[in-house]
Amino acid sequence: MSSAENVAPEPIKLLRTSESDTLKRIRHTASHVMAMAVQKLFPTAQVTIGPWTETGFYYDFDNPEPFTEQDLKAIKKEMDKIIKKKLPVVREAVSRDDAQARIEQIEEPYKLEILSDLIKGEEITLYHLGEEWWDLCAGPHVENTGDLNPKAIALESVAGAYWRGDENRQQLQRIYATAWETPEQLKEYKRRKAEALKRDHRKLGKELGLFLFSDVVGPGLPLWTPKGTVIRTLLEGFLREEQTKRGYLGVVSPHIGRVDLFKTSGHWQNYKEDMFPMMAESEAAAAAEQGFVLKPMNCPFHIQIYKNDLRSYRELPIRLAEFGTVYRYEQSGELGGLTRVRGFTVDDSHLFVTEQQLDEEFLDVVDLILSVFGKLKLKNFKARLSFRDPESDKYIGSDQIWNTAENAIRRAVQHLGMEYFEAPGEAAFYGPKLDFIFRDVLDREWQLGTVQVDYNLPNRFDLEYVSEDGSRQRPIMIHRAPFGSLERLIGILIEEYAGDFPFWLAPVQVRLLCVSDEFLPYAKTVQAQLLAAGLRVEIASGDRLGKQIRNAEKEKVPVMAIVGEKEVAAQTLSIRTRASGELGAIALSEITETLVNANRDRTDP
Repeated sequence: MSSAENVAPEPIKLLRTSESDTLKRIRHTASHVMAMAVQKLFPTAQVTIGPWTETGFYYDFDNPEPFTEQDLKAIKKEMDKIIKKKLPVVREAVSRDDAQARIEQIEEPYKLEILSDLIKGEEITLYHLGEEWWDLCAGPHVENTGDLNPKAIALESVAGAYWRGDENRQQLQRIYATAWETPEQLKEYKRRKAEALKRDHRKLGKELGLFLFSDVVGPGLPLWTPKGTVIRTLLEGFLREEQTKRGYLGVVSPHIGRVDLFKTSGHWQNYKEDMFPMMAESEAAAAAEQGFVLKPMNCPFHIQIYKNDLRSYRELPIRLAEFGTVYRYEQSGELGGLTRVRGFTVDDSHLFVTEQQLDEEFLDVVDLILSVFGKLKLKNFKARLSFRDPESDKYIGSDQIWNTAENAIRRAVQHLGMEYFEAPGEAAFYGPKLDFIFRDVLDREWQLGTVQVDYNLPNRFDLEYVSEDGSRQRPIMIHRAPFGSLERLIGILIEEYAGDFPFWLAPVQVRLLCVSDEFLPYAKTVQAQLLAAGLRVEIASGDRLGKQIRNAEKEKVPVMAIVGEKEVAAQTLSIRTRASGELGAIALSEITETLVNANRDRTDP
């Protein structure tokens, strides 16, 4: 059998907004041009916000009638006219009172709300497109509309969007668009977008029968089919196996907990808006914030398990691990297949260590994450040191604690020789993090693994251990999740592999293709032998062989074995793999050994 690997295609290169200040200016100005065009064609439309995005820009409008495809064509035509006029883009600094008076004059209530949120003393600027249109904006922009290339701009779609993401507010219409420096870049973007649609995990997940969403169950709550559950179970088993080798202890915690638990941790005060509403037994209890909530994090529960006994320094480090499902009340407009859901499973672990053990344990966690990524063939990532913003007041704990924790993370990545960058303001409210930012096959970035050093929660929960000299000392916590969200990871893997999973992860590893039903008895004997060896095997029959092969290819089954008269007589199988094509007739014992070894070693046969 071939040893060829099922390697994902090379990442498609993108021109990212972070690499081009000119591109940011183009997109920001293009959003203003689009808003101006909309208000020329639809005078009653009110504008809200129009930021640039990684691939273009959007603008949200409050318009009485929904925009149609024909409207988008008319808006683009009007934009081309504005661009052709080469209107100067003029910045004007104004006072708050002046800005308010001008906004009230044109009766734009959304702009008034934006203005009211600006910090007092902050400079207020307007940007004008010629003398015909202006918007409250901080910039930056190009010098005039003629700097835009109309052949490098395209309006893409219309979607609903609640004002400021609040489902209790007015629903707006969001026009999505893309803008580039040249028509060639736009053409490449469209090619990449078409490739992304082919790989979309929502599309492939449905075609491969891995998961589904039900309106009856609710948005952002995936249901896993038997085939999808195979992938989840394999990934969990893979990580459990790796963790067991490193001394982790499995635990299980409930899905709900008392509000007081999360008040002590600080999640209630700092994370309440992202949590599901409290469940209280009475109005009085609700008013006193005495009730239960769906857990947004596992750490407070693991802390209670640690705290149940008085620990000795001899027991540390203690490494508690759980595949714990948590719940976040994401806005419906922010949900996106498996990559942004309301209920997801975290491969969570919390290590309780001494000061002397911190560096070694942190390095071992990083080694585990790198090992896991390697087995999954996820190689295109970078390390982000997510530290606090010293100017912000959202973080708990003293400066000394934060400096000590941040230095521990910095020491670890420098010791490993990892390339990294520091990101002030990206820390959790209780501690700094080392985040692994993965760039997928479509060059999008996702946060997967994370490691956090935490001095604060042990303080808040008054955790202790008995040191060698008999004194009570405070342990340090390391929060760690190599996968991050299991749902997000699987969504990324579906797109990374284009649904063509490595042999060990494939829901169906082998399909036996019967030339006719008379060969079913032999196929069932082979299936029983392979199942007993721990392989996942199906039998196909009843259709012509060509159709069976096409179906197996479409469903991305890695190994197909043809069962016919010659195979039965010789006690062989004619093997065809997706990786290597036709391999010919091979003895059943040889096939079994090869497949079992590949499954055990997590390689492709």
